Amino acid sequence: MKALRDKFEGQRGIIDRRALAGTIDGLIAEHGGKGARPAIRNLLQEALAAGRAEIAHRLEAEPTEGHARAAEQAHLIDQIIRLIYDYVTGQLYPSSNPSSSERLSLHAVGGYGRGEMAPHSDVDLAFLTPYKRTGWTEQVVEAVLYFLWDLGLKVGHSSRSLDEMVKLAREDVTIRTSLLEARFIWGDRGIYDEAAERFWNEVVAGSVPRFIQQKIEERDARHRRMGDSRYVVEPNVKEGKGGLRDLQTLYWIGKYMYRVPQAAELVAEGLFTRAEYRKFRRAENFLWAVRCHLHTITGRAEDRLTFDLQREVAERMGYADRPGSSSVERFMKFYFTNAKTVGDLTGLFLSHLEEAQAKRMHHRFTRRPKSLKKLNGFQLDQGRIAIPDDDFFREDPVRLIEMFWLADRYGYEIHPLAMRAARRDSKSIDGPVRRDARANQLFLDVLSSPRDPAMVLRWMNEATVFGRFVPEFGRVVAQMQFDMYHHYTVDEHTIRAIGLLSDIESGKLAEDHPIATDMLPKLKHRRVLYVATLLHDIAKGRGGDHSVLGAQVALKLCPRLGLDASETELVSWLVRYHLLMSATAFKRDLADYKTIADFTDQVQSIERLKLLLLLTVVDIRAVGPGVWNSWKRQLLGDLYSAAEEVLRLGHKEHGRAERIEQSKEALKAALDLPEKEFARLAKRFPDAYWIAEPDDIVLRNARDLLAAGDDALSIDACYYAERGATLVSVYAADHPGLFYRIVGAIHLAGASVIDARVHTTTDGMAMDNFLVQDPQNRPFCDEDQLKRLEDSIVEALTSRSRMVDRLEQRPLPLPRADAFEVAPFVVSDNDASNRFTVIEVNARDRPALLNSLAQALFRSKAMIRSAHIMTYGERAVDTFYVTDLLGAKIEGSQRLKTLEARLMEAAKGEFDEERQVA
Repeated sequence: MKALRDKFEGQRGIIDRRALAGTIDGLIAEHGGKGARPAIRNLLQEALAAGRAEIAHRLEAEPTEGHARAAEQAHLIDQIIRLIYDYVTGQLYPSSNPSSSERLSLHAVGGYGRGEMAPHSDVDLAFLTPYKRTGWTEQVVEAVLYFLWDLGLKVGHSSRSLDEMVKLAREDVTIRTSLLEARFIWGDRGIYDEAAERFWNEVVAGSVPRFIQQKIEERDARHRRMGDSRYVVEPNVKEGKGGLRDLQTLYWIGKYMYRVPQAAELVAEGLFTRAEYRKFRRAENFLWAVRCHLHTITGRAEDRLTFDLQREVAERMGYADRPGSSSVERFMKFYFTNAKTVGDLTGLFLSHLEEAQAKRMHHRFTRRPKSLKKLNGFQLDQGRIAIPDDDFFREDPVRLIEMFWLADRYGYEIHPLAMRAARRDSKSIDGPVRRDARANQLFLDVLSSPRDPAMVLRWMNEATVFGRFVPEFGRVVAQMQFDMYHHYTVDEHTIRAIGLLSDIESGKLAEDHPIATDMLPKLKHRRVLYVATLLHDIAKGRGGDHSVLGAQVALKLCPRLGLDASETELVSWLVRYHLLMSATAFKRDLADYKTIADFTDQVQSIERLKLLLLLTVVDIRAVGPGVWNSWKRQLLGDLYSAAEEVLRLGHKEHGRAERIEQSKEALKAALDLPEKEFARLAKRFPDAYWIAEPDDIVLRNARDLLAAGDDALSIDACYYAERGATLVSVYAADHPGLFYRIVGAIHLAGASVIDARVHTTTDGMAMDNFLVQDPQNRPFCDEDQLKRLEDSIVEALTSRSRMVDRLEQRPLPLPRADAFEVAPFVVSDNDASNRFTVIEVNARDRPALLNSLAQALFRSKAMIRSAHIMTYGERAVDTFYVTDLLGAKIEGSQRLKTLEARLMEAAKGEFDEERQVA
């Protein structure tokens, strides 16, 4: 009784309908029935605002109580609607002697019908009449809706007769689902009761199998729209995989089958155990809390947990920083743990459902053992691996690994009840089990399976067996990286990388990765590669260099898995240097021989080079959609070819003089110029040019130069398919500041520079080549885009107007990037090249960044010879190969310190870049 009293007191603290009704009666007495409407509207607006404020205060005080806040929001709207309905039917359109047709019932449908609402959820209403609508019912419906709209509520509504309701519900599964959750609010209760009875008898009866199929198909389509993963780093709390809609789908299906008014009653029907239902409620409560916080923070119906909101929600829900893990990463890890719970519950629920319906699931795999004896005590249930009794795993915990080995070996799916038992008994995996030679061999077989290791490893992860057997992996389960580069949690990224490795080996990605596809089946150390892929990010979130820490994990774990000493050393090396190849290819000048020499000094063998290439490819590609592109493929291929040549021969096959001569001969053959004319042309380019540029670009530059004649400016933009980018070649009179004006113009045209080479001819002209892409890493292809690029550069080079203001006004390349703090730093290196000083700048990406850095170098009297630009989400890494004005390295500690200080100012945007315009 006390609990009921407390509940009513809590509800009155949000809105007291009786008190408001009394105030409304007073307003009617003062102003008259119709005349009181403005005053009543103002009263209800104040009540709505006060109720929302009270709910927000309670959310702040109890930030994890999602269910309570969602129910309170629905209660608030209920009371507002009841007051409006009473006023409309009592004062605006009273019916003193209503006919049988002049009856009306208000129902909450959809989420509102469940009694769950976030602060800015839509108010979904159904107005029901017994027969065709009369003039009175239409007036009442219209008046109620206008009142709700005046209060600023977003209302979804329908107005139907009982016959129309039945007809439309039979035809449309969305309407049927909405009515499934209908709840009486106010009006004629008899109509509601009749509607409910007709819905179950005339709509639901006989349609259960079709409804279940439709809801599962609808769920799958929604998952595909939302990225088809529970582990996307900006999840949609409502619609995403592992979100509220998935839990609601389970309830819809269960309610449709068993006509239960509450999800708790699905336990009695066998669709959940009590423990599973408790998990259902906990996950739902957490997700509702997050959703309520999102609506409260943004002041709108926002259901996407974006980067800029994650930090504030984490703070509101009480998460704090811990060593190696920030508050937002800890919060998101718990979010993904709940999303995983939703996935687990879905699998179990559908299994119970299938058994109840006696329907056989579809299987993708068809291999079967010749004898059931090969199942070693496991059983088959409708073609899925099952266990004979509840103690099966506890009797021998190695069976927890063996079950997944059998699933891989024979192509079986695993029965959800066996998955439930595995999840429950995974804690049986202790030190002796982890050291068991057979268990480790079974695991290694699954990891390096020639079939579909990613699918089985994902099942193993969902059962928590993976993280128990490899505790180091368990530490990164649901571990997110709070940046805009990584799309998935660490465990999901790792499993995707293993899956990509398997796809390359099977030839599924031969078109994208021809070198890797040819290489992988011939490797001497195939299982080393799979183990290294598993471990390459294993130490993330530990508060140190994850490559170094991961290499130490490999030294400890590999012998346990059964790898010998040489394999262990190789895995450890791969993990330690798994970022080496991408860093070299994307941030260094591959035309500089010192780059290749330093890289091969680290790699030391062709086998290591092959393994590193394959690991690099799958690591990049598993980051997320759109991260891998043909430009990265080309750079990695160029580095592999150059390094392979050095490792095979001990030196480059052709020395500098031979390469220059080869390039000139190729150009001579392509141009077919008279000997003297060609000699004059070739003499205009310095030796470094012939080394740096590939033959196709040399030919294009030469044609541009010849076509320019006496003109001092020529700009040529074209789609460069080999690099998945646009090539922009600029031929102009060389002068200080030329580079920064060109890159500024490219940015103003909507493009981003990813690579640049700067050359000065012997007669003082500049021939600069830029590779550019749009902010989504796509090339400019159509004529309008290319012309816009060319026109923008012409304007920048022929006018002296300030460019920086226009650059700063451009939007960030990635929305919400300002949610991240990127501490800029500058590193200069005189050992990375024999001829240049190499300077690397790390900073938060912004439209004017490259322009600002180039101006800082110009002001420091540093000449840019090449620039290599990479972005990792919100972080930009720009590398410059520079010399002084005489073409020598920049030396002297004080001069380098001054240069680095100016670049730091530019990286932070702390100085006026154009106050010294050349």
